[in-house]
Amino acid sequence: MFGLKDDWSLKLPPRYFTLEDYDGGVARWCPGCGDHGVLMSVRRICREEQIPPEKIVNVSGIGCSSRFPHYMATYGFHSLHGRALPVACGVKSRRPDLDVWVSTGDGDNCSIGAGHWIHAMRYNMKMVVMMFDNNVYGLTKKQTSPTTEPGFKTNTHPRGAVLPALDPISAMLGMSNVSFIAQTVDWNPVHMHDTLHRAWKHPGLAFVRIMQRCPQYTGNIFEAFQDDPNSLLVMEHQDGVPVDPSLDRTFKNRIAHDPKDIHQAFDFAKRRDVIPVGLFFCDPTRPRYDQISSVGLGMSVEEKLQGLEREFDRFAL
Repeated sequence: MFGLKDDWSLKLPPRYFTLEDYDGGVARWCPGCGDHGVLMSVRRICREEQIPPEKIVNVSGIGCSSRFPHYMATYGFHSLHGRALPVACGVKSRRPDLDVWVSTGDGDNCSIGAGHWIHAMRYNMKMVVMMFDNNVYGLTKKQTSPTTEPGFKTNTHPRGAVLPALDPISAMLGMSNVSFIAQTVDWNPVHMHDTLHRAWKHPGLAFVRIMQRCPQYTGNIFEAFQDDPNSLLVMEHQDGVPVDPSLDRTFKNRIAHDPKDIHQAFDFAKRRDVIPVGLFFCDPTRPRYDQISSVGLGMSVEEKLQGLEREFDRFAL
């Protein structure tokens, strides 16, 4: 209209996100379940980094841990059993601008999802993968999982599990193109938060194994480690997981470990007298498939049609 400025624009106030902005509702896990602590850590990281909720996607498979997307006020995808990682890779491939978090369990990931696990690590797409490891199938009421220790009695092995447990850390260290492997425990919320935060900053697929308590079915398997702070071996390095000063007085069992040293990482992964926590291995230079698959995403419809026509012309008679 005549007399009105044509260069005006509406200036929106800067957005500030609080924890409530990521709160998707009351979590329906059992009281005392370690999943509650993981959920709060992820919410805190999102708030600290001020990630818009509409820029976050939580993907999960099947299991207690996989209810995670329901409790985050973000986009979410509750997929099939063992299929969280291919879904997450598909999301990241077509929407590289989104923050992708994956929640999976020791059964969901290491059993039916093991094939996808191997290839997702090799693709090394930018995302955080959290494996909640409570050594049992909890949602389906206490069946033996791949990480169940021999002798532990379950509904599928009432006389005790008979096979050696799968070691996820050692398995991942042997996978192709792996770029980030860390481990933490849910009963040390400070270290768990710092580990997940370090994982979020990694430019590739960051895999974090979380030793997680199930008060219903495996409530006693971590008791000895919880009661003795020295049972945790804290791996320290300037390129690793930063250790909060508040842990200095309690967790005194420390060791220097360069996360570039994959051979030493194997040695630590084999330890059973202690639980090593921190960053086992990190190589931010490994190739990322999402950087390859995202090429051409900005093409217009006309450009895509022209490209198709050029390809069809190659086969024309």
